[in-house]
Amino acid sequence: MNKEFVRFVFVGIMNTIHYYVIYLFFIQILGVHYLSSHIAATIISMYISYFLNVYFTYKVKPSLKSFLMFPLTQVVNIGVQALLLLILVELWNIPNTFAPIFAVVFTVPVTFFVTRRILH
Repeated sequence: MNKEFVRFVFVGIMNTIHYYVIYLFFIQILGVHYLSSHIAATIISMYISYFLNVYFTYKVKPSLKSFLMFPLTQVVNIGVQALLLLILVELWNIPNTFAPIFAVVFTVPVTFFVTRRILH
């Protein structure tokens, strides 16, 4: 499980970079509200994350069932991150361009265990 977690963190870093670029595109280029940008970027990144986790992190065969269930791993992730974004931006006055980076730190362990359970 330690190797899986290391690979999960690596994929997570790659996915976070991908997410963040999309988030900034929506917020700075398109002028979309930061919460809507967060949700859209998360959904787009999620599908790339599925394949990275299947082939690289957990080394399992992709299936329609796991592909359809994989978004469930993000339900908790999206909810907790959205709540943290609200707290960080509205209460702590963290710039909305940096708040997602802080929020992701709290969701990584939870997402690892939920993803592992669904993909195995």
